[in-house]
Amino acid sequence: MSMRLVFLVFIIIISISLCTAQTSPKREFRAAWIATVSNIDWPSKQGLPSVQQQQELMNRLDALRAMGCNAVFLQIRPAADALYASSIEPWSRFLSGKQGQQPFPAYDPLTFAIEEAHKRNMELHAWFNPFRALIESKKNPNPKSHITYTHPDWIISYGGKSYIDPGVPEAREYVTKVIMDVVKRYDIDGVHLDDYFYPYRITGVEFGDSRSYNRFKESFSNKEDWRRNNVSTFVATLYRNIKSEKRYVKFGISPFGVWRNSSKDPEGSATRGGQTCYDDLYSDIILWQKKAWLDYTLPQLYWEHGHRAAAFEVLLPWWENHSYQRHVYIGLGVYRMVESQAAIWQGTKEILTEIADIRKLSKTPGIVFYSASSFDKIGSALRDSLIMSNNRNFAFPPTMPWLGNNVPNAPILKGILKNEGMRLEWDAVNKGKEKITYAVYRFEKNETADFDKSQYIIAVLQGTSYLDKLAVKNKNQVYYVTALDRLWNESKPSNPISK
Repeated sequence: MSMRLVFLVFIIIISISLCTAQTSPKREFRAAWIATVSNIDWPSKQGLPSVQQQQELMNRLDALRAMGCNAVFLQIRPAADALYASSIEPWSRFLSGKQGQQPFPAYDPLTFAIEEAHKRNMELHAWFNPFRALIESKKNPNPKSHITYTHPDWIISYGGKSYIDPGVPEAREYVTKVIMDVVKRYDIDGVHLDDYFYPYRITGVEFGDSRSYNRFKESFSNKEDWRRNNVSTFVATLYRNIKSEKRYVKFGISPFGVWRNSSKDPEGSATRGGQTCYDDLYSDIILWQKKAWLDYTLPQLYWEHGHRAAAFEVLLPWWENHSYQRHVYIGLGVYRMVESQAAIWQGTKEILTEIADIRKLSKTPGIVFYSASSFDKIGSALRDSLIMSNNRNFAFPPTMPWLGNNVPNAPILKGILKNEGMRLEWDAVNKGKEKITYAVYRFEKNETADFDKSQYIIAVLQGTSYLDKLAVKNKNQVYYVTALDRLWNESKPSNPISK
């Protein structure tokens, strides 16, 4: 290939990247799951010294922030245990190597994670597995304070794992209490539950909840309807409790990607899912959306375009059309690029096409990667694409007006041109009342100040000053600063400052 042709190809790639960067939305939820169960994503193994655990977590957050993420889901309760200081449940063995034993030297991983995420202007959503009790039902290394010992009557073993029975009202109350303990004591931005309520169905094996059904079925003559009601009651109660304690804490669930097949329900999707939320996991996610018991739904759409049973291009619009005035974000299976031998996953094209489709179709776009460590195993191509083009610009999570829509006051901006650059300073907005983040915008003097375009944001920070070192070279620029509250409601722009 001649040097001229190489240069031409390079120019085309750069042009495409810049075009993509300019069209990336200013409002978009971007996140990744950090799974701690079996040490999938963090920490890398059990029993590491606390300093190494902390460094690994900071490295994870740095990598995700570089890829444009503005949020993270940290799994803090994999199996009725805790990756945080709890008086209710024992420390997780995935930290120390022994269930019930805290990290050494002692620290609170959740407090640390929240502080580090907020330093990077990222939300932290505490991810709970509500009803899983044991990863391996035949092995129980837990201390006697674990729920499997204190309430064995609540525990059902199924498929090699053990679960807290959602059909027992006291058990649901217990799980709610565990989650609310975190909501009350920690500065989290959200509560996140995955798809494990009732376990995935095993053909020919019945989940052993006959005792609780006979005891608590009340007017239900159909066990499946009773199970769905158990989960719905739990979700509704948890939502109300969270909002009564801290209204701004977001509540979301990431269901299996197929609610129902249209062959069983005309409202379902044109899919042939072998298992579904409604019929097999007893999760009526659409009811929860209609009843406004969720702030966001995050379906796990881990299938590719053209999948014969559950095609991405079928499910994406289906979920968007069933949002019911709540946010719908999409879980993308980056892990498929690691595990699948199918040609469609041998490269970045499928994931990048899915991101483009989400941005075209969604009113409140959201992209969440499963999971963080997958990026360690697939080479740099996807990460580089996200950094250099797709997520090059800052993005703020979409606002949730039902949680609060009062915007902060606009900052009052001052600027001083110094040898090292333009020094911008402003007074704190609502100081002492709530966490405020500031966005610094820079425009050319001869262009319209368009605050809806993310490419004009040059900094996002929590301090009240910023030094633009490029100002020494670029003489014809105008600056503004806006303030954003913790729900990302944005103020009007400050007064302009120009050189």
